[in-house]
Amino acid sequence: MITIVSGLPRSGTSLMMQMLVAGGMTPLADGERMADADNPRGYLEWERIKSLPNDPGCITEAEGKVVKVISRLLLSLPGGHEYRVIFMQRPLAEVLASQDQMLRRRGTYKEGANQAAMAAAFEKHLREVYAWMQSKAYVKSLNVRYHDAIDDPEQISRKISDFLGVRLNVKAMVQQVDASLYRNRVRKQS
Repeated sequence: MITIVSGLPRSGTSLMMQMLVAGGMTPLADGERMADADNPRGYLEWERIKSLPNDPGCITEAEGKVVKVISRLLLSLPGGHEYRVIFMQRPLAEVLASQDQMLRRRGTYKEGANQAAMAAAFEKHLREVYAWMQSKAYVKSLNVRYHDAIDDPEQISRKISDFLGVRLNVKAMVQQVDASLYRNRVRKQS
């Protein structure tokens, strides 16, 4: 079995990786992307996964581990493995706000970006990813709302442990959640 953490960029995938590692899972990560102001606890990424479309066999290295795979690369996962995908969900307005803040800090933000067009593209992409996951017998997925991971990490940790069929250290997972790092909130409308 290969455990995958996925979602849109800035949707809480790093938090979920941190929770799973604290819970006792072995990450497939290389440490190339270091912690920074946007993710002070680190990203837990494996650079080679970016080659998945051209080298689908690279996923074999993740057997028995947990690896982060951005949502657009999920569609390149080859058959022949059993995948358990924990898919992080966060309101698009928050994803976009978080991306904007990250790009501003890096000095790569482009003024005049069409937020509505970006949100529509993300929505279309998510529909494609959900349909793909549902159509593959070798893929089982669990959607986890970012807000739920922040608000009730114990319940989410137990749910994940059940989904994976792995006994995880729930207490250690809960301790990874730091609500002060939830910085790009979008106010609920009444």
